[in-house]
Amino acid sequence: MAITIGSTLSEYLDAEVARESGLADTAKTLLALAAASIDVSEVCGRGALAGDLGAQGETNSDGDVQKALDVIAHKRFTEALKTAPVAEVCSEEAEDVMVLNPGAPLAVAIDPLDGSSNIAVGMVVGTIFGIRPVVSDPKDPNASFKTPGTTQTAAGFTVYGPATTFVITLGNGTRIFTLDRAAKVFTLTHDALQVVESANEYAINSSNGRHWDTPVRAFIEDCMRGDEGPRDRNFNMRWTAALVADAQRVLIRGGVFLYPGDSRKGYEQGRLRLLYETAPIAFVMEQAGAAATDGRGRILDVVAKKIHERSPLVFGSKEEVSSVQAYYDGRQPAAGRSPLFGQRGLMRS
Repeated sequence: MAITIGSTLSEYLDAEVARESGLADTAKTLLALAAASIDVSEVCGRGALAGDLGAQGETNSDGDVQKALDVIAHKRFTEALKTAPVAEVCSEEAEDVMVLNPGAPLAVAIDPLDGSSNIAVGMVVGTIFGIRPVVSDPKDPNASFKTPGTTQTAAGFTVYGPATTFVITLGNGTRIFTLDRAAKVFTLTHDALQVVESANEYAINSSNGRHWDTPVRAFIEDCMRGDEGPRDRNFNMRWTAALVADAQRVLIRGGVFLYPGDSRKGYEQGRLRLLYETAPIAFVMEQAGAAATDGRGRILDVVAKKIHERSPLVFGSKEEVSSVQAYYDGRQPAAGRSPLFGQRGLMRS
């Protein structure tokens, strides 16, 4: 059947499998992730009526204190993936790789709940995931997750906001499905997205400005100078403290997102995780005509050395990402001309 706006997620996945039969297991896994997303969406939608979802508990693999909703989401997604052809799961909420269905062909890296700090105040949270083939290595139980992001067969994220959206790519473009709450079905609302080449928005946590390295400091400084600076136009800043929300905004109206490493202890490589945050987002972005880098190179070419490895992340409109890369490479001679941050800029002599 022809896939058009209004087609269901199941119909779309059937069409993708008809196009490429090797995606059948990936499609089944995406359906399991979608089903769990609907469950988590219902919990989020109840807010405080579902209990204190922001209540603190134990620490997770990252050393962060888990919220009640972190635990709920981790459980719901793990249970759902047990019904899919998934052998192994790498989750932010588990210290080690979890074995679900030995012998199954796929491995899933997942952040069950992105944006935990937003829970208690009713702001946007989400889920991020990447699916890749299993790699069998008796000497390394984590081998499936030590391949580049280019091996992902699918990736995406769910946004639990005013509407619940399921954003996915199977390597054939990026699409957004929106939850029909009455029917409990995801329906295609944004087909074959193409991120605009340039846009006047950037997203970064500016409270960390004093810790940024010189290239990031210079880029933001020049954006802040607007049409009086070298970029010759005014910018707006956006920051939601939920990667999924910023990613969806970039997909729909462009711009650039930055979560760089900085000088604080433990933040040298940023705070985002390569396997279940930056690599899936990078795949989604590239399939929508955008770009994603860690400041040194393409995110999807990076191979994790450990399952909870961190990675800086810059993604968005190609022109904006290219501009950030120019600051990292020292190719932006106008950088750092104003004293906004009280330090010399990138190329100031």
